[in-house]
Amino acid sequence: MPTTPNWLRGGAMLAGAAITWGAMFAVVKPLMAEIDPFTLTVLRYGPAAPIFLGLLVAVEGRAALATEGKAFRLWWLGTLGFAGFGLLAFLGLRSTRPEHASVIPAMMPLIAVAIAALRQRAWPAPRAIAAVLLGLLGVALVVTHGDPRALLTGGAGGGEALIFLGASAWVLYTLGAAAFPGWSGLRYTALTAAFGALSIGAIELLALALGAAHLPAAATLAAAAPSLLYLVLLAAVAAVIGWNAGMRALGPARGVLFINLVPVTAFLIAVVGGRVPAAAEIAGVALVIAALLLNSLTAAPRPPVPVRAVGARG
Repeated sequence: MPTTPNWLRGGAMLAGAAITWGAMFAVVKPLMAEIDPFTLTVLRYGPAAPIFLGLLVAVEGRAALATEGKAFRLWWLGTLGFAGFGLLAFLGLRSTRPEHASVIPAMMPLIAVAIAALRQRAWPAPRAIAAVLLGLLGVALVVTHGDPRALLTGGAGGGEALIFLGASAWVLYTLGAAAFPGWSGLRYTALTAAFGALSIGAIELLALALGAAHLPAAATLAAAAPSLLYLVLLAAVAAVIGWNAGMRALGPARGVLFINLVPVTAFLIAVVGGRVPAAAEIAGVALVIAALLLNSLTAAPRPPVPVRAVGARG
């Protein structure tokens, strides 16, 4: 019996994950009429965390639950990733369109370039700088409908800015996995998700006390059950597992390109719903995609140029 090529299997998993995430924004937006972002974050990751832990035990055994003296680091990274990105993404989505929100996660590989440059105190390769600038221009075109001046006047971009902060938190969380050599992706995800869920719960209690969150009625939860199941089982569990497995199969340079399907999916859903994107929005998405292609498909980058060599004294 012929076997499925590894690249095809990996590509299918990456595409499925990205499409799931792209549709997530359209699924969540209607829920916000009845459920606040704090509670939505709890409803998403509260059930997802024990599912991840159960999968970890089933695949790697109970010994994989050991934190090996790194509980605080796991808590911090889990808070940064799951509480930071999850909550900021939902807070930002409250004041922007789903398709606009979806463009920001596609910038994560470019955000990683900027973070790496700051950590190394070195300039990225010229093509990486060009990719970042191109991606930022694309996002600006999308969120301002072709008038970037609106960002300066406060007329646009507030929700997207929150999502951008959340995406940056997720990039830092992803880079944090390097501190756990020898751990599988499932183990890192499960333990950080569990600790992150504790922080999400604490934030929810604080938000309830301050009146920023409200417990939804049972009827509201029942009506939202299909969407919540999508958020937990598909967008939070299956997509993460599929993405990690697909990245291992294709490698980061090729695999990361599938993140382009997130905004493409969201815009297609908007079109099906009857909204025709403006020319500036389409151009902006095209620029973001071009930026990722530039950053991922060109030849291997040259070594970074130390900042000291281009003007710093000492």
